[in-house]
Amino acid sequence: MSLQEAGRMWRRLDVTVRDLPLAVLFLVASFLPGLRGHGTEVGDLPTRPFDVLAVVALGLECLPLMVRRRWPAVCLALVTCGFALDQLRGYHSTAGTTLPVVLISAGSRLERRRRTTALLLSAAYVPLAIALSRLGSGGETPTEFVTFYLVLALAWGAGAWLRSTRAAEAERRERAAAQARTAERTRIARELHDVVTHHVTAMVVQAEAARYLTAAPERLEQSLTAVSDTGRRAITDLRHLLELLNPDHGTGTGTTEPKEPRTPAVGRVLTLVEQTRRAGQPVDFTEQGTPPASTGSADLVAYRVVQEALTNALKYAHGSRTSVQVRHSDREISVEVSTDGAGSSSAAAVGGGRGLAGLRERVDVLGGDFHAGSSTDGGFTVRARIPAGGTS
Repeated sequence: MSLQEAGRMWRRLDVTVRDLPLAVLFLVASFLPGLRGHGTEVGDLPTRPFDVLAVVALGLECLPLMVRRRWPAVCLALVTCGFALDQLRGYHSTAGTTLPVVLISAGSRLERRRRTTALLLSAAYVPLAIALSRLGSGGETPTEFVTFYLVLALAWGAGAWLRSTRAAEAERRERAAAQARTAERTRIARELHDVVTHHVTAMVVQAEAARYLTAAPERLEQSLTAVSDTGRRAITDLRHLLELLNPDHGTGTGTTEPKEPRTPAVGRVLTLVEQTRRAGQPVDFTEQGTPPASTGSADLVAYRVVQEALTNALKYAHGSRTSVQVRHSDREISVEVSTDGAGSSSAAAVGGGRGLAGLRERVDVLGGDFHAGSSTDGGFTVRARIPAGGTS
């Protein structure tokens, strides 16, 4: 068995079992001949040999350590009683060291009535100090009693600091988890927008065109076939996206059926262009260079840039000539989509829609550049430079 496996098994045990060795260690150490009479000493009482009451005191001081994390208040009360008995009888055992340990533990784990507990302990210390002063030979000064109280208060304060630190860390993790959930919801919403908007827009345009082709059965059939193909493609993309929400996604415990790649490669931009052409949009496509072996999220972002730009062209400049240029290099992917005569409409789309704004965020995350706006000839141009190898 490796150390890591042993550590995992140990952490799976109940906290009472894990705290038992500490209790036994203090108890055994208190009975060692070399440590007798050399423990915590408050007051000036002579050291007394162990007797039956000593066993009771040691048991009260050591054994409650087993429940210091499960029942911190009970543990603190029992150890305090054992410590008082230890000091009043003059055993001065090593077990007296458990009081600061329990104060730290209780200060860090006690959830309710913390202030009341601190006040009760402080109030109980006063009669204990008075009793020890009267029983002693008078060598203990009030300053020494106050100093010991401050040491105990410091132990409680250390526990309170640990508790506040742990609470702050838990709050930080909760905030990080909430931010991660928000970012994931935003990403899924963005993906849904890209997939649904593009495919539905293409289907609407194709269906509207089919209304005017009733006199040309061959062209009508082609148009309806294009609508069906676009719908099937939309269903496939939506299925891939919804599978990301499956708790078994990426764990290997889901279905074993082969699936299409979930991330659209830049090479599939041509399929996207063909689909847009079937919707009645004239598109010129140019691809230069060879994609690098590893592009990270750059290929998906480039695909989405082309997809959103073509969707806007269909919606706001249907029938206008559109040019798509994709250039690959070792370090980046450059995309440019230009549409003729769509200046005002597309500009309005940028201001009111969320698609291009989402693309700008995606490109910025990867450290690239994004621009969308009217061109000098009255058209509309979308440009993106996307560094390869980054993970969105």
